[in-house]
Amino acid sequence: MEDVKIILSFIWVAVMLVYLLGDVMRIFAGDFTPGEIEGKPMTQKMVFGMAIIMLIPIVMIVLSLILEHPVNSVVNIIVAIFWIVFNLAGIKGYKAYDKFLLIVSMGFNILTVWFAWTQFLV
Repeated sequence: MEDVKIILSFIWVAVMLVYLLGDVMRIFAGDFTPGEIEGKPMTQKMVFGMAIIMLIPIVMIVLSLILEHPVNSVVNIIVAIFWIVFNLAGIKGYKAYDKFLLIVSMGFNILTVWFAWTQFLV
């Protein structure tokens, strides 16, 4: 069971790194205008909301290690499914490299669901 906790935590590390890679690539590709989203100025509420959303995988790194069975499995499954749905909802508006990275991150989310589910059944 401890091995699965470590695996889940590392999968969340991978998800977070994929998201960061996408952000860095957007900056270097010039697909990013500081302070704007889709040509509109960002508000502090928008930035705060983005901070909360992007903090979720970081929190999951820790929760995957400290939560006990079966809560660990349930939380990982729910959060991973949330990310799959969240990314599918917005994938149309992205460039090819971002779509590729989102597909990779969704693959990691599917792995999370699978490992958490197999842990849940134990």
